Amino acid sequence: MANAVKKKEGTNITQFDPSIFEKDANQGLGNLGMDDLAIPFLRILSDTSPQIKKRDPLYIEGAESGMIYNTLTKEVYDGEVGVKVIPCAYQRQYIEWADRGEGSGAPVNIYPAESDILSKTTRDDQKKDRLPNGNYIEDTANHYCLVIGNDGTSSQVLLAMKSTQRKKSKRWNSLMLGLKLKGANGLFTPPSYSHVYLLKTIAESNNLGEWFGWDITRVGPVEDVDTYHAAKAFAESVAKGEVKVKHEDEDVDSGEKTPY
Repeated sequence: MANAVKKKEGTNITQFDPSIFEKDANQGLGNLGMDDLAIPFLRILSDTSPQIKKRDPLYIEGAESGMIYNTLTKEVYDGEVGVKVIPCAYQRQYIEWADRGEGSGAPVNIYPAESDILSKTTRDDQKKDRLPNGNYIEDTANHYCLVIGNDGTSSQVLLAMKSTQRKKSKRWNSLMLGLKLKGANGLFTPPSYSHVYLLKTIAESNNLGEWFGWDITRVGPVEDVDTYHAAKAFAESVAKGEVKVKHEDEDVDSGEKTPY
């Protein structure tokens, strides 16, 4: 402890030495695993999001429609400036929902990508795929990413893209799959977590309404070795089924509601 505090010369002020944190790294966290952690979502705030309404308990100062919102840290990012991410893993699911107000806000069921559940649905006038029980199915593309902060730190997030944003997901996947690098044995496709992408938001509309959607561009390769290893470790955790996601009705938390 002798090195933890130092007295400033000529004063009685004691300065704390933060290097002591490194000596006690991971202490107090017990046997925490991925099951004990909440993977936050990155979402786009809309006109109905509680975070932009000043009299709402969930209001965040400065938040506006079109900004990007972290559901765990409550950070908001300017949608025009964007946020840098590293895509680590991808998972497609079919999620069954009850209409708002008729369920718990949690999925009724989650079906894997190979499920034939869509064949049991009928498209309604709102372009929702309805099951005979009245619930609807959302074809959901889950992109597990690391958000890269301005200070170089990274944190895990999930982007769940559905309805009109499925096209954005497909384009992102094509960007990753179409990237080729030249190696010792010729051209190869690098892992998804080898490159950084910039996520911005843009205004979109159709005959059902207006909203903000994702705009995704590739920035360049990951340049920090530690960040690369963190992204790879996250990808491996997802592949092993260690990363648990708690999907919830986006209207409940962010108010995000994209017309079909």
